[in-house]
Parts: sequence; C-alpha cells; structure tokens
Amino acid sequence: MNDFENAKTKSGFSMKVSRGERMCLVGFDVAAPEADLVGFAIESKAPKAKEFIPLSNRIAFDYPAGVAVDGNRKFLSTEAPFQKFRWVHFPFHPAKGIYTYRATKMHMPKDGTLKRGTSIELDISLDPVTYDKFLDVGFTRGFASSQAFADRVPMGQTLESFGKSIIPSDGDAGLEFPKLKSDIYSWMGFEAHDLIFGLLQEALEDKTMSVDVFAYDLNEPDFLGALEKLGKRVRAIVDDSSKKKDGVVQGHGAADSPESKAADRLIASAGADNVRRTHFRGLQHHKVIVVKKDGKAVKVLTGSTNFSFRGIYIQANNTMLFHNAEVADLYARVFESAFDNPSKFSKDDLANKWHLVQATGKPAVRVCFSPHDDSDLSLNPVKGAVDQATSSVFYSVAFLNLIKSGPTKEAFDRLIKRPIFSYGVCDVAGKAMEVQKPDGTTGLVDFSFLAAKAPEPFKSEWSGGKGINVHHKFVVTDFNLPTAKVFTGSSNLSPGGEEGNGDHLIMVEDRKIATAYAIEALRVFDHLHFRSNMQAADAKAKPTKIALRKPTSISGKPAWFEDYYKPDTQRERDRKLFGS
Repeated sequence: MNDFENAKTKSGFSMKVSRGERMCLVGFDVAAPEADLVGFAIESKAPKAKEFIPLSNRIAFDYPAGVAVDGNRKFLSTEAPFQKFRWVHFPFHPAKGIYTYRATKMHMPKDGTLKRGTSIELDISLDPVTYDKFLDVGFTRGFASSQAFADRVPMGQTLESFGKSIIPSDGDAGLEFPKLKSDIYSWMGFEAHDLIFGLLQEALEDKTMSVDVFAYDLNEPDFLGALEKLGKRVRAIVDDSSKKKDGVVQGHGAADSPESKAADRLIASAGADNVRRTHFRGLQHHKVIVVKKDGKAVKVLTGSTNFSFRGIYIQANNTMLFHNAEVADLYARVFESAFDNPSKFSKDDLANKWHLVQATGKPAVRVCFSPHDDSDLSLNPVKGAVDQATSSVFYSVAFLNLIKSGPTKEAFDRLIKRPIFSYGVCDVAGKAMEVQKPDGTTGLVDFSFLAAKAPEPFKSEWSGGKGINVHHKFVVTDFNLPTAKVFTGSSNLSPGGEEGNGDHLIMVEDRKIATAYAIEALRVFDHLHFRSNMQAADAKAKPTKIALRKPTSISGKPAWFEDYYKPDTQRERDRKLFGS
C-alpha cells in the first residue's frame, strides 16, 4: 500500500482503491465469475466513523408496481449491487483521514434471492491535499447537466428556473448578475472553487501579500470583488482580444465586455499603472494567480479554470495550486515580462524552453510558456508520451476538433488504432461533446437530450445553459506505471495556440497526480458515455426503464459481465486496468 492506492485479492476476487481529489475509485476483477454473479455491493466507513454505510444505486432489479420511479439514489448497493467493475465514490462531506471500503460479491441463485459472497476491506487516505506544502490539485464538479444537480433543485422550482437563478444566460452580464446566497456555488465549483477563493482570502487577510493575476474570461463578481478589496496590492493583465462583425467590435476588447468593465474597475481600485490589456499574438489565455509575500513569489494557482461563471460553476475544469517558491517565481517572471512588453515575450528565454523544478521528495514539474515561434517545442513531448504509452491514455482537450494538424492531432489519430486503453473527449464547436470511446468509436453528446428524454429511473437534466460544458485541457499517459505523466494547464494543445497565445503547459511526472487525473477522466468520460449511449438507444427504440440484469438462469439473457471477458477487447482491458 502507498498513500494513494491499495489492493488485495481473495479467492479469485480482486479489489483496488485509488485516491482521487476528494473522491475514490473502487475497482474490481473476478478471475472466473460465477453464473449467478449480479454485481458488487460497496460500503464505506469515513474517518472516525464506527459503522459502514452502503453506497446507493439509482437502479434496481425491479421497481414496485404503481410507485413512481423518481431517480433518487435510494437503493442500497447491498440490495441493488453495482453492475460495473469500477465505481467513483464522492463522500458527501469529504473528511481528512483514512476511509475504509468494503466490497462484496453479490449472487442471485435461481430462487431470486440475493446472497453475499466474498468480501474485501481496504483502507485509503482521502486527504484533500495532494502534496503537502508543494501542490494541491483541484477539480470543479462540472456538469450542471447531471443527476446530482437535479437532486439539488429546491422544491417547487423547475430545472430551468433554478439554473437561470444560478448563472446569467449571457456571460456578458456576469458582473451585474446577483448571485444566490447559497452553497450551490461552492458545491458546483468543488475543490477548484475552494482553492481559488481560499487563496484570495489568504491574500486579503495578510497585508504583506500582493497578487498578480492573468485573466482571460473575467465575469465572476466575487472574484473581481476580492481583487478590488486588495487595492494597490493587485496587478492584472486582462485579455483584450476582439474581432469585428458588421463593423462592431466584439470579444474581450469591446468597450462593454465584462473584461473591459473589470479592467476599468481595477484601474479605479488599484491604479492605472497596475493594469494592462493585451492579447499577445492571439489571446491572453493564461488563468493564473501569483501570490507574493514581502515582494517575493511564494504561491501560484494555474490551470484551465477561467475566472468566470461557466469556468468555475458549469464546466469541467482543473486547477493546480503550487505552494512552492521556485514554481511561483517562474510564473512571476512570466508576468513581469508580459506586463512590461508582451509583444516581445515570444523572444524571451522564458518562452523558448521547458523549465524544470525538482523539489526534494516531490514530483518533477516542467513548464513551457507560449507564445513561441515553433509549437513543436511544447507539443512534441505530448506526442512522444502518447505514442510511447503502453498501458493507457486519457485526454480531455477543449476544441481538439478544431486542430487540423500538428503533433497532438497526429498522436491522437494514431492512438485510436492502438491496442491500449484510451478515452477521449473534445468539444464539437459548442454544440455537443464528442466522446472517443475505448473501442475506437465516436459518440456525440447533446446536453439537452436527457432534459426531454430521460429513461426511467433517471430524471430530466438541465442543459447547463449556453456554452461549452467540458473545458479541461489535459492528457494522462500510463497512470498506473512508473512512467506516468500528466500534461495540463491553459494550453489548448494546438500549434496555432502555442505560436500565438499567452499560455502555459505543465508536465508532471508522478503516479499519484496521474492517478487523480485519470480518475477525473473516468468520471467525466463515463458521464458523457452514458448520455451518448442513451441517445443511440433512443434513435432505435427509447428504453422505457433501465433495470439491473438478473442471471441468465432467471432472465434467459446474457449475463451483465460477459462483454468484459471477451479477449483483446477494450472492456477486458478496462476490467484489468482498474481492478487487478
């Protein structure tokens, strides 16, 4: 056992638990599944708790006649086992410390009763801090279009009305939008929200601290309000990219954009000398907060999360908060160079090599800043890692569909044809999500689909409003091997972006961090994969109700697990990768 993974095998039954960010992946494998195996019960015991609590399922074997199927998680997995070889568990109130998970094989003889089989118990630390005093990774919850969000709609409100009360219909109205006095924002923003606002609060309380901010989308009123409270202790570089349509300036550079309004407000609170507008050659695309103490950089928050309503509360995004002066100083120097003269940044030594930070006992971190003249500098390492992967590759790259050529496009195209486990997601021009499934096929996900055609026992879902829903930019290779790598940051991983945008790409070589990103990938991809499958089923014949499968001896139909045991298939690889 290490501090992020634990595994055990007993009587041909294998179980593995892996630490994610405030979540846990529980995986299983069965060497020779019995014909009456109907799934796995999962029970958890939180730190200091005395008893195990069964995780709940939305799906059951049967639903009582005449009783409304409401889609709530009300079926205990000890009675309605999970018919999957892996499950991501979100503790309702994540606590620091050791969680214990108990998994039990569940069987159903011909008489239709459930019987408990082999059980395994495993401990795992779900400490919310990734690497103490060095790095904390945070994800947004993402997916207002989800069953979990539907569960939180107050009595008497519709999905649509509740959604519109949380975020503005138009992001340009964000700074004037009245936020609800509710914990819904911290719930939706999840750990990324806590890291962003926690860092700003720390700077507000410590008068020896100052803050430098790179902002792209900037329309979250509480974020801007915190910067204003810092007064002259804040400097900001805000994107001003724009385009003309019918002679009218549109985009961040428009005089009435939230970014222009935010910049004007910061000029009023911090002074004109502390605010810059730029777009480098294309976009000022960084989303970065550098914190200095007594003038020296001590922390930096970075990642894909824009400081906006959609960025923090709707989209699937990630942040990295480095509690490391060397990493922080690197970003501070990039800020100084861009603040001084962004037009010359591409010629700066900061933009023309990878920068290594190796703290004793901590993961190796490399960062590459753009724009630079040759995109191969930053993208070739990504291509090499994907091409050399031997176990698995996960990627979630917003706007990947817009990349027509280059190292990353070539590597992902080759990946689909290789016999390793891979999962991928990209945005389809703002209309839907494209899911590259493990079997190499592609599925499209329309977020409004389940709003109108949710099969029982699932509820209708809110589409999440206008705009993209998945904004991650990350690639994870071989998360379960010593060669594990994660690439992330603000970069869209496109040649044009690397040569034109103010951006950054981070490479971390570490299994613990790679595992956290792999679990996030599974969470996001399974969410989309399910909706894609529902749409495909609806195109043929809408399923009227989804239920757990009973054994072949009772149902006369194939067992739920049969596809996971077909040799040389992605489902077989899935089972072995996460459960063995």
